[in-house]
Amino acid sequence: MDQTVDNRTATTAAPPMSESEKNAIIGGVLLSMLLAALDQTIVAPALPTIGRALGHAEYLPWIVTGYLLTATAMAPLYGKISDVYGRRPVIYAAVLIFLLGSLVSALAPNMLVLVIGRAIQGAGGGGLFALTQTVIGDLVPPRERARYAAWISGTWAVASVAGPLLGGTFAEHLHWSLIFWINLPLGFLAMAIINNPLKKLPIAAKHHRIDGLGAVLLVIATALLLLALNWGGSTYPWFSAEILGLVACSAVFWALFAVRLLRAAEPLVSLEVLSNPIVLAGTLSMFLLQAASIGISVYLPVYLQAVVGLSVSESGTAMLGLLLGTVAGATFSGRTIPRFFHYKRIAMFGIAFAILCIGALSAIAGHASLLEVEVLTTLIGLGTGTTFPVSTVSVQNAVDRAHLGVATGVLTFLRSLGGALGVAMLGAVALGYGLPLAAEGSPTRIEVTSVTPFVMIFVTAGITLVLALIALALMPEKPLRGRAEHAAPVLSE
Repeated sequence: MDQTVDNRTATTAAPPMSESEKNAIIGGVLLSMLLAALDQTIVAPALPTIGRALGHAEYLPWIVTGYLLTATAMAPLYGKISDVYGRRPVIYAAVLIFLLGSLVSALAPNMLVLVIGRAIQGAGGGGLFALTQTVIGDLVPPRERARYAAWISGTWAVASVAGPLLGGTFAEHLHWSLIFWINLPLGFLAMAIINNPLKKLPIAAKHHRIDGLGAVLLVIATALLLLALNWGGSTYPWFSAEILGLVACSAVFWALFAVRLLRAAEPLVSLEVLSNPIVLAGTLSMFLLQAASIGISVYLPVYLQAVVGLSVSESGTAMLGLLLGTVAGATFSGRTIPRFFHYKRIAMFGIAFAILCIGALSAIAGHASLLEVEVLTTLIGLGTGTTFPVSTVSVQNAVDRAHLGVATGVLTFLRSLGGALGVAMLGAVALGYGLPLAAEGSPTRIEVTSVTPFVMIFVTAGITLVLALIALALMPEKPLRGRAEHAAPVLSE
């Protein structure tokens, strides 16, 4: 299954690249990332309409799950492949796969074809998530890279807000297929923007092998785990034979993947990268932080409807505080990192501040006013947002250019996996305390007899943030490289 790729080492330096060309590349890859992020949020409001149009409404969750499965599982593969073949062809491949999935989804005559189209979309979207950060890592030295993390956070915030609005508008007033057709012109625009300047992108030259068997084992192990997390507590009870069987099978494939990492001539994820203490602690802190953040963002609207008394649309608007706080935190952190020698303290302070705020929210959850919830959730977002630039820059700064794609792919993979785990974990807490999640998304107010489920959800998220803070505290710090240390040879064409 090993495929050897012989890359020729160039002796010339990278062609000079102007600031306008760099900005064009960054703008183009961020547009590509926006497409992938939008397709995680734009579909949900249209699901009832799609169910009525295509039938077999019992399979509607697979429209979301199919995308999540392939996007998460494929993220680390793109990092390795781009280290072998270069960023430009791999980005093009990811965009084209994503657009192919969009076309299949838009033309889908039935639910099965739509689910297949969504899985194809995810296979491309997972690459766009990882490659966006990798390309920015290629263009900008770590000392200056953190400020671009705010652009990435802003992209996610735009997708979180615009996705549901566009999806609902298209489904209600036009046609549900437009949520997929809109990707085609935007995707080709992104490719046109980055086409010429991306040719000058410096790539570290090295002999590589693509571990095909390792890739297959990783995809299967991830897919089985995500299926267990998505189905547990909803489709099947957590301790049912189906969920326990999926977890057991996933564990077997993870074990096989670990064995493959030890025995492969060049493993899919370099042992040099995995054994790096900065990479280990940085990716673990991101995994835990994302578990808490995504979990909160999923169950906060339920709390706002059930306890504060907002409608579905009002609770969606009230989420802006958390989203904007996250962007503001990432922006502050990104602009501040170059000024601090001990830059990880920015994120440590931010997480500690978020823990205090979520503790306060859990304490007043039963009688909090909308203003109090908005202030506290905005501050939670502000605190957690500081971690994204610190973790990303620390991990990328810890490895050389030859392993930049792999390290960024691992970070993206664990970030996505952490989000899925967080939703499942807090969902288990909610169900354990009797929260009627079946009413989520209903046009009427959710009725609860006790605020305890929400208190426990907030407490569990707070504990997860404490673990993220510990992981970050254990992460060693390495001085950030500047422009002088950033140069790398390129592949000759």
